Amino acid sequence: MLIKICGLSTPETMEAALAAGADMIGLVLHPKSPRHVTMEQAVELAGIARGKAEIVALIVDWDGTRAAEMAGMLRPDWLQLHGSETPEAVAGLAAASGRQVMKALGIAAADDLGGIARYAGVADRILLDAKPPKDAAYPGGHGRPFDWGLLASLDPALSFMLSGGLDPANIGTAVHVTRPAGVDVSSGVESAPGVKDPARIVEYVAAARKAAASVQEGSSA
Repeated sequence: MLIKICGLSTPETMEAALAAGADMIGLVLHPKSPRHVTMEQAVELAGIARGKAEIVALIVDWDGTRAAEMAGMLRPDWLQLHGSETPEAVAGLAAASGRQVMKALGIAAADDLGGIARYAGVADRILLDAKPPKDAAYPGGHGRPFDWGLLASLDPALSFMLSGGLDPANIGTAVHVTRPAGVDVSSGVESAPGVKDPARIVEYVAAARKAAASVQEGSSA
């Protein structure tokens, strides 16, 4: 199971995430987010992570030209699309940037699962996140989980990452209930909005690894 720590913004917390064993790190290139980093900061942070974890650039409703320019400077492994990108836009951004693309889909009710099929054949990976509040200034789960039981009806063959309100206390339950291919955390390892806590990162990664191992043992028993 892949573990992604998103919204890292300082060399110190990047080092902490890598030391804890994160498989993927996320850099938020969306100005409205409290976890936003400039391109200069992103390049510095990516340099620390390169070769140690996969680098994910989170963008919101960019066009292909902008994405291609960013990809050339930052050289991420993935683009994480967190806006209202259509399946056609997802395909276009993948082609323009030459990068793998992960599409985030907000989930709040069973009806929201219908969009998965539209993107599953276009995006390289699907990220299921909590749908943001209607008055939210930026996308994402805003530290709140959705009802994981909704995912029971998904095709077991669907490979997805889970996000939205995950933290060291609930990650074990989340993994056992949803059996994701990966988990993505941001605010759940923070001491304040946008401020990552190295101790919470270590605790979270350890709990996620323990849960994944337990699920694997149960599947092979």
